[in-house]
Amino acid sequence: MTLPADSHVHSEWSWDTGGPHSEAVGRMRATCEQAVRIGLPALFFTEHLDIPGTWRAEPDDLMPHQRHYVQPDGSMVFDPLDVDGYFDAIDRMRHEFPSLEIFTGVEFGQPHLFEAEARALVDLGRFDRVNGSLHTLDMGGGRAEPSRLLKEHPPAAVMEAYLAEIPVMVAGSDAFDVFTHIDYALRHWPADSVGPFDPREFEEGIRSGMRAIAESGRALELNTRRLWSWVVQWWAEEGGRTISFASDAHTPDAIASNFPEAVILAESFGFRAGATPGELWVRRG
Repeated sequence: MTLPADSHVHSEWSWDTGGPHSEAVGRMRATCEQAVRIGLPALFFTEHLDIPGTWRAEPDDLMPHQRHYVQPDGSMVFDPLDVDGYFDAIDRMRHEFPSLEIFTGVEFGQPHLFEAEARALVDLGRFDRVNGSLHTLDMGGGRAEPSRLLKEHPPAAVMEAYLAEIPVMVAGSDAFDVFTHIDYALRHWPADSVGPFDPREFEEGIRSGMRAIAESGRALELNTRRLWSWVVQWWAEEGGRTISFASDAHTPDAIASNFPEAVILAESFGFRAGATPGELWVRRG
């Protein structure tokens, strides 16, 4: 099996790994080494493009190496993406790993709200891929991640708010190519207290979000942290034509996780590879 490109990979250039001056230094090189080792033909380093100070958090929402970003007022403040340093690192990796196709990219958080701020930091046209992510919601009290909101609100309300904002994000920005991890709000779903997540309870909202993405002509990410068959099935049924494969890896060992299974799942709903590993997969028929 020829694996598709991993279209969502982070290195030391993402703030949430600790940044380029942390223990994460060298992660981009180690990720390339791992990609060559496992036979991955291509990957996209899509580092976080977030605007500091635009959401709130509590230290216990975060991993230990991220907690120092929380300010006394609860806001998250970190150094923005070092664009020049990132591109210099990409050039070095392309020289060191000529057999691996290395593409550039960003994971742009809340593009419908912060496009002007992001464009002031970077020319988005420099990147091969712009992933658009919905990481935060405002349910009163300022924007926050689902990990925080699920401690403050009923889980169903958080999920409904997340799904309702997907069409808003799609309509509010043309700056991104792929909508990422549509199941993001589920990463901290409190199954122990409310039971396992049943997508059928939120099917109308999920499908509505998918329709908005499909009608905009954009791709949906098949995030392989957790494979949900309903994501691919409903995406195809709602007119989705293209997908990317994404491990959302923050460590080298996680790249291309569950990719063989994801390929089988995508093919079962009619998606097929392009001419090169870096291309989006397209649904035929």
